[in-house]
Amino acid sequence: QVQLVESGGGLVQAGGSLRLSCTASGRLLSTNVKGWYRQAPGEQRELVAAITSAGSTNYADSVSGRFTIWRDNAKNTVYLQMNSLKPEDTAVYYCNEKTWAYDYWGQGTQVTVSS
Repeated sequence: QVQLVESGGGLVQAGGSLRLSCTASGRLLSTNVKGWYRQAPGEQRELVAAITSAGSTNYADSVSGRFTIWRDNAKNTVYLQMNSLKPEDTAVYYCNEKTWAYDYWGQGTQVTVSS
């Protein structure tokens, strides 16, 4: 069993910044992909950014250049720095960790960007 606990969401004005973090615990595998997804009301969940255990990253076009994902493998934690936030970034943000053996989600954290 793997548990993912997110923190760092909140309310921010447009143009502001937030940092999300997600710490994994339990029976973890070192080779994994950690990702951040988001889901706005009435929308499908979408990938925001992902990072492999080797450090390769990919970003959704809508956040490229504004968001940065990185990981601290010693702490089993993945971070998402969100800068220049826009109202359309408002959503529940979920962290995810997947390997060949498992695919787990965090409980989600609300990010609200006011205009």
